[in-house]
Amino acid sequence: MSDDMTTTTDVFGKRYGEVLLVRNGPSGPEATVYNTFPLNDCPAELWEKLDAEAIAADNGAVAALLNGPRYWLMNSIGKRGRETLERKTFGGIEMICQATVQMASMNPGPYNVNRVDRKAVFTFDAGREVYELVDPDGRAWVMQTWSQTVDPSLSLADLPGLAARLSLPAGWTFRARALTSPLVVDTATEDACVTQDDLANSYSLQT
Repeated sequence: MSDDMTTTTDVFGKRYGEVLLVRNGPSGPEATVYNTFPLNDCPAELWEKLDAEAIAADNGAVAALLNGPRYWLMNSIGKRGRETLERKTFGGIEMICQATVQMASMNPGPYNVNRVDRKAVFTFDAGREVYELVDPDGRAWVMQTWSQTVDPSLSLADLPGLAARLSLPAGWTFRARALTSPLVVDTATEDACVTQDDLANSYSLQT
């Protein structure tokens, strides 16, 4: 890891929310991602009042996407350059600019791939159960966050059985497995490849 890497531990299960400010970039739509973590836990009473159209207008964006509430599934997050990250407040919720996303489309559908410049290292500890998508090329994507955006009642206990609920594309499979050694997704120096299932749970391509 580089000298400017800051690691936050005990992340598993922590709640957060994101605001994505979308603009038209030279290669298509791109978003600047503001995240409540680790400043606050995305207070429900404030989050539910956020107005995406007003946020977009106030920030000169083509659109604003509200992404949450979500919950982390890794055990620790390493982040480069954390001390210099910009902060903004949306509807009384303070957030940090954590990443930029090259979006597959203005409103990406499930199982499309978005490229994320997040300068982060995610570590899932040995002994943990992880939830993975396997694509037609045999590549494994590990669930990094689970979401209550689509199903507000979705819980951690539901995740092992998601294969019965997901509308997986042809050739894709879902599995749960226990780690015998730590799983590290290191995208500190390269873009992360991230996709979502049809319940808006997010997965990172394992590197």
